[in-house]
Amino acid sequence: MLILESSLCLFPNFLTLVILNSLHKNQLTAMDRQGGQNNFQYASGTYQGPPQQYGYPSPGPVGFPNYQQPAASFNPPQPGMPGLSQWVPPPQPMNCPPGLEYLTQIDQLVIHQQVEILEALIGFETNNKYEIKNSLGQRVYFAVEENDCCTRNCLGNLRPFVIKILDNSGREVINFERPFRCVSCCFPCCLQELEIQSPPGVPIGYVTQNWHPFLPKFTVLNEHRQEVLKITGPCIVCRCCSDIDFEIKSLNEETTVGKITKQWTGVIKEMFTDADNFSIQFPLDLDVKMKAVMLGACFLIDFMFFERSGDSNTERGGVWQ
Repeated sequence: MLILESSLCLFPNFLTLVILNSLHKNQLTAMDRQGGQNNFQYASGTYQGPPQQYGYPSPGPVGFPNYQQPAASFNPPQPGMPGLSQWVPPPQPMNCPPGLEYLTQIDQLVIHQQVEILEALIGFETNNKYEIKNSLGQRVYFAVEENDCCTRNCLGNLRPFVIKILDNSGREVINFERPFRCVSCCFPCCLQELEIQSPPGVPIGYVTQNWHPFLPKFTVLNEHRQEVLKITGPCIVCRCCSDIDFEIKSLNEETTVGKITKQWTGVIKEMFTDADNFSIQFPLDLDVKMKAVMLGACFLIDFMFFERSGDSNTERGGVWQ
């Protein structure tokens, strides 16, 4: 009986100790959690990690290459160095006269002669003017004849001339010079010739007429008077309602590499004016100097076969007058 009473007396004390011990453990656990959070905040406040690199990607998976994307920020140009927004001109083509760089990129030219009102109304011959365009109709050069009034109206299509080719900025880039020559089958030793200069004063090629009883034939020469190409036209150069082709051929005349075409412009314009339209096709990789010579050949053909003569109001219908 005494032992039972003693046990009942000790039980409340033991229960109290168990409860206190449990509360103490819960308090220690809460303190440990709070202390861990404080340590994390403290660590993150003192150690910032590696600096962030803007414009570079984060490392990818192991074994795969990392492609760096250029930064999107714009760096202003430094003194003495070209900026990113400045236009950098392309390198100059080799062996290309100044002002002819555009010819290296094209294989076709279109020539439109301007209609002169005074010439159309009263037949008074004026200096010819031409617009030289690309295949899209954009003007790339402008050609103007320089001649005096007496020479134009007395000699007609036989007249000597100087034609200047200007770019869109007004700079003279090509010069065509045609001396006075007789045109007759009785004078085969005095045929037509055209000299092409670029820049003006520096010959880069020639176009010479070859004697033939029926066909218009020309030889294209380089600056050393070496033969490069041949040009052959039809027997009758006056046709109605159709284009007239002058074929550009190799030296053996077996391969056609291009052509100079006199385009039909309509009945009214053909009858009342001598303003003609031409197109020139040549290989894209043709020497740029020879492309300029082809342009000169087009003007020589225009004056020889499609310009009104000085003593009549008709165009020439063949090789010889």
